Parts: sequence; C-alpha cells; structure tokens
Amino acid sequence: MGSDLKPSRVKIVEIDADQADQRIDNFLLCRLKGVPRTRIYRLLRRGEVRVNKGRVKPAYRLRAGDQVRIPPIRQAERVPGRVGGDLCRRLEAAILFEDARFLVLNKPRGVAVHGGSGISAGVIEALRQARPDARYLELVHRLDRETSGCLLIAKKRSALRILHELMRENRVDKRYHLLVAGRWPVDCREVDAPLHKNQLASGERVVRISPVGKAARTGFRQIAGMERATFLEAVLHTGRTHQIRVHTAHVGHPVAGDEKYGDRDFNRWIRGQGLQGMFLHAFSLAFTWPESGERFRVQAPLDDNLREVLVRLGLSDGGQENGEGDT
Repeated sequence: MGSDLKPSRVKIVEIDADQADQRIDNFLLCRLKGVPRTRIYRLLRRGEVRVNKGRVKPAYRLRAGDQVRIPPIRQAERVPGRVGGDLCRRLEAAILFEDARFLVLNKPRGVAVHGGSGISAGVIEALRQARPDARYLELVHRLDRETSGCLLIAKKRSALRILHELMRENRVDKRYHLLVAGRWPVDCREVDAPLHKNQLASGERVVRISPVGKAARTGFRQIAGMERATFLEAVLHTGRTHQIRVHTAHVGHPVAGDEKYGDRDFNRWIRGQGLQGMFLHAFSLAFTWPESGERFRVQAPLDDNLREVLVRLGLSDGGQENGEGDT
C-alpha cells in the first residue's frame, strides 16, 4: 500500500478550557483538516469517535477535561486535498486587521467561506492550509459566496465565544455597500419584514417574506442615485440568511447581479456596464471588546470591478475607503 493510504493512529485528546463549549462536530472538522463533513458525521454515528468512552451526537458540547477518542483516519480520506496556493496568497494579502484573538479579511467575491455542497474548499480551509501551525481558526459568521467584504475569523475558542455573544446580542455594527435596481424611494429608510427559509422541489434554498418567519430589520441610506440604479449603505439590525437581498427585492429594487432574487432585465443591463457577479459588499464591522473596552472598527475597500462600475454610472468619484482597524 502506498504511504498516502496509511492510517493515522488512535488519538486521545483532552479538551482544555480554550476548546470547551464547542460542538464535537465543529471540533473534529477543525482537528481533522481536509476530512469531509459527511465522513465526520459517519464517524460520530458509528461511535468511532467517543467522548469519555461513550457515544455522543454531533451537537454534543465539549467540556474541559473531556477525553475525545479520534480513530485512525486514512490520509486518502482527507479530501478535497490541498487548496490552490494562489487562493491562500490572495487571502493572506486580503487581511485587514489581525491580533492574537481574531482576524478580519476582505473576502473576495466568488469565494465560499467554507467547503461543502459541491464546493471543494473555501476561505477557512485555505487559511488553515496557509497556516498549518495555527492551533485554532474558525468562522465567526458567514457571507454568501458572491458577497465580498469583512469576514471575521476567531483565532481562539474564547474569542469565538465572545464574538458569538456580541453577534447574538446585536452588538456588532455591520454595514454593507450595495447597488440596487432603479431609484430607491427617498422615504424608505428601513425594512422590517420577517424572513422564512424555504426549500424548493429542486432542492434550492430560498428565503421569503412570511408572517411565520423570523424577525428581520435592515436600515438603508442612499449614497448616490440615478434613474437606473442606486448606491446604498445598509445596516443589519438582525442577521438572517439573505436578509439584504430579500429586503431590497421586497421593496422592488433588488441587488445588482443577484441571480436568485434579482431582476433579469436589470441584471442584463448592469452586466453591460461591466459588473461581474453581484454588487453586495460587507463594508464595515465595528464592536467593543467587552473585557477591555477596546473599540474595533474595520473597513474593507471595494474591489476594482465594483469601483469601476460606480465610476461608469457616475455614482462615485473613483475614490475608495482604506481598510483599517481602530482600537
């Protein structure tokens, strides 16, 4: 048998305080880099992974002192394999702010935040590959594949807990820049409409406005406008899946380039103006670190294509904000 098929040995890992309070499936995904999510769940279902000599479900939350048995994993099972070096370098170059607790990077459009659903690898897999000695790297939140901008990644389990708590309590100020179809109504400064996830017969996931949905509220401010399109800033007061995309479409002014919720004729026209993909950009994140009172504010510049579209439409002077991290 070739060396790439040799199984690793059984490992017993004792959970420390920094690793505690995370789900066992997330712990294994981080620990067994490259092993598919489906394989992780199979290991748990079959009892090949055990905690304190007992079976656990994927949702089990680890405690300090837990003894986790990790079975031999053949290296050949560690697909999808290596991430391209170009993506690793792009992401390292896109880091806007970093300290010992977390980092913020300017996620490129077209790059998924993680692998799955036919996508071999995303941001988190690429970063883990680029930093093989990093003990902990975990997504704090997610961005759609075609959305660019500020993506927050924890470098410590303790930091992830704090950042998740800030997110749950809406203490993270999240602002987006976006281009929408048509002239945005001047009196529409907020959309408050509940959102409900649906799955079509085809398996496609969509989000709809529905009275049975979860509360969702988005604030809007016009930056520049014309008859055919408006450049907006959006503030998320809640963090629902596809929230901005569905709320703008609900008003009748969908996001430019949005293939799921957008306007086909407008998308055809805006592509003629040079837009590649969707114009939705996570422009800034701001929050206060609860333990120290430090204030963080990070801004992500638009990529060249988005900036050039604004210039072509006369909605920008061509300038752009610089990424920054303030404390």
